[in-house]
Amino acid sequence: MIQASRRQWVKFGIVLFLYILFLIWLKSWLGIVIIPFIFDAYITKKIPWTWWKKSKNKAVLTVMGWVDAIVFALVAVYFVNLYFFQNYVIPSSSLEKSLLVGDYLFVSKMSYGARIPQTPLHMPLTQHTLPVFNCKSYLEWIHWDYKRVGGLGTVKLNDIVVFNFPAGDSVATAIPADDLYRLSYDAGRQLSQQVDFSRLDAEQQRQVFDYYYAAGRKYIDENPQLYGKVIARPVDRRENYVKRCVGLPGQTLQIKDRIVYLDGKANKEPDNVQYRYIVHTKGMLPDDLCHELGISAEDRAMYYPEESVYNIPLTEKAKAGLLARKDIVVSIENMPDEAIEGLYPVNKVTGWTLDNYGPIWIPKKGETIDLTLDNLPFYERPIHAYEGNTLEVKEGRIYINGQETTRYTFKMDYYWMMGDNRHNSADSRFWGFVPEDHIVGKPIFIWLSLDQDRGWLDGKVRWNRLFKFVDSIK
Repeated sequence: MIQASRRQWVKFGIVLFLYILFLIWLKSWLGIVIIPFIFDAYITKKIPWTWWKKSKNKAVLTVMGWVDAIVFALVAVYFVNLYFFQNYVIPSSSLEKSLLVGDYLFVSKMSYGARIPQTPLHMPLTQHTLPVFNCKSYLEWIHWDYKRVGGLGTVKLNDIVVFNFPAGDSVATAIPADDLYRLSYDAGRQLSQQVDFSRLDAEQQRQVFDYYYAAGRKYIDENPQLYGKVIARPVDRRENYVKRCVGLPGQTLQIKDRIVYLDGKANKEPDNVQYRYIVHTKGMLPDDLCHELGISAEDRAMYYPEESVYNIPLTEKAKAGLLARKDIVVSIENMPDEAIEGLYPVNKVTGWTLDNYGPIWIPKKGETIDLTLDNLPFYERPIHAYEGNTLEVKEGRIYINGQETTRYTFKMDYYWMMGDNRHNSADSRFWGFVPEDHIVGKPIFIWLSLDQDRGWLDGKVRWNRLFKFVDSIK
C-alpha cells in the first residue's frame, strides 16, 4: 500500500496538472511516458533519485551536489530556451541604428509559437558547435519534423524577427558566415570564361549557371585548406539572424529608389534607416562628433585620407548633423546605384541593385504559381531546399518529384527580411525568402547594451538602452 502524505499528493497533483497543460499546448501525447516517473518522484519513491544524499563520504556529497545542480540547471535551460525565451546578442551592424552591435536581446519564442525541436538531442546554450572541442553540439539520429505550437500571434509587417539563416543548410566550416551557394557560383564564374548572357535564352542561361555552380562547388570541395569541410546543418541548428520583416506571404515586393513597395504601395521606412554616402571632409571626423551622432568606428572604416573622403552609412539625423558642420564637412553625395553580382536569385541575370530590386512575389502557403524557366530561379530553393522536393530541368521542361509540371502549390509561408542599415546588410536581397519553419522568435526588450568602441570607465554600458522595448523601435 502506498504510504504518502497529503502534502505529497498535493504537490504531485499540481505538477501533473501543469505537465498535462504543457502537453496540451505542445499537442503531443508522447510525453505521457514521463508521468509514471513524476508519480514515483512524488509518491512511491521507488527509484533512488537522490541516493547520494545518504552517503557518508563528504567527497561524494560535494561532487554529486554539484552534478545535481548542474544537471537541473541544464534541463531547466533546455526547456526554457526551447519553448519560452532565449538571449540573443546583436553581432553585426545590419540593423543599426535601430538595434546596435552589442545589444543583448530577450527573445520571446511564445510570440509566434515555439517550434518543436527538430534535433532534440543537443547541448543547451550552444547553437551548433561545442566550445573548446569544436565539434557538433547536437545529435542527428533523432530528428523530428517541423511543428509549431500555438503562439500569441503571427509575424507582422515591420516586426523585428530572429530566424535561422536559410542559406545555412550547407556550410564551408573555414568561412561559416559566408553563403556556400554564392561562394560556389562566384568560384565557378572566376574559373570559367566570361559569357555574354544577353545572347542566351532562359534555358541556356540556366545551363551556364549550373556549370558555374558545379565547377565552383568542385573547387571548394577540393580545397579544404581554403574553405574547410562542407557540412550540412538541420534547420534549428543554423545560425541565428535578426532582421526586419518588410514583406509578408502573398505580397509582391519591389524596391524603387531605395523605398520598399508592397503590392504597389510604399512601406514605411524605419525611423533610423541608414544608407551609404560619400562624405567629402576637410580631415578626419572628430571622435566626439561621431559619438554624438551615433557614428561608430566600424561606420568610419572606409576612409580615404588622400582625398579626405568617407564611404559611410548615415541616418537622416546623422547626415543633417554632418552637413551642419561646415568647418569639417564639404559635401555629402549619394552612393551610386550599380548592378552587383550575387543578388538573389544568384543563378539569374536580373540587372537588379540594392536600391532598385524586383518585383518579386513572396510565396504563401496553399497558393499555386505557374512555373516557367524564367521565374524558376526565384522559387527553386523553396521548392527543393525548403519543402523537400526533387527538382530537375530536362530539355527545357520542369520536373518535380519525377513528374513534368508547370505549376506548384507552396506548403509553407515565406517572409522577406531586410536590415535597417540598407547598404550594409546581408539579407533577403542576397539569399531570398525566409521559410516559416526558420522563424525563431520576436525580440521583446534590450536587457544589456555594450558599446564596443568604449571602455568600461568611458561609457561602455549604454544605460539609455537598457530595458528598451524593441516594439518601440519603428
